[in-house]
Amino acid sequence: MPSGRGFGGAMAAVAATASPSSDMFDEIVMAEERFHGEGYQEGYAEGSHIGVVEGRRYGSLHGAKIGSEIGCYLGFALTWQCLLQKCMDEKNSKKIRALDSLIRMIQKFPYEDPTYDKLQEDLEKIRGKFKQTYMPKVACQLLLCPAVGSSS
Repeated sequence: MPSGRGFGGAMAAVAATASPSSDMFDEIVMAEERFHGEGYQEGYAEGSHIGVVEGRRYGSLHGAKIGSEIGCYLGFALTWQCLLQKCMDEKNSKKIRALDSLIRMIQKFPYEDPTYDKLQEDLEKIRGKFKQTYMPKVACQLLLCPAVGSSS
């Protein structure tokens, strides 16, 4: 061995020169895995942000629809309550009691609590009570609706 390093020294020299190239090779091989992980993290963060924004928008829209629907029911009930109190008889007193019940249900509805676990259940009860008190024949008679108003 002319260099005087010996066999161990030669292996160390090869390892020293091979180390940078093998690190570069490892980096190339591992790049796909690294980029996949980084891409996943970036996508997850962006998706989470977009999901929150979209969820907030959907919740606002859906909440506004429910509020509008309940407001319509309340307006209907209060109007008919006033109209029916002018001509009290047994038939109207039953309708007024049903309207009073609908008004109480609407007033108890939890507008301010979107996490209320029985929100859909209570909304369905209000819808059912509204259908029970809805008086299309009477409304058409008062509005002179020819289709229903002339049939009685």
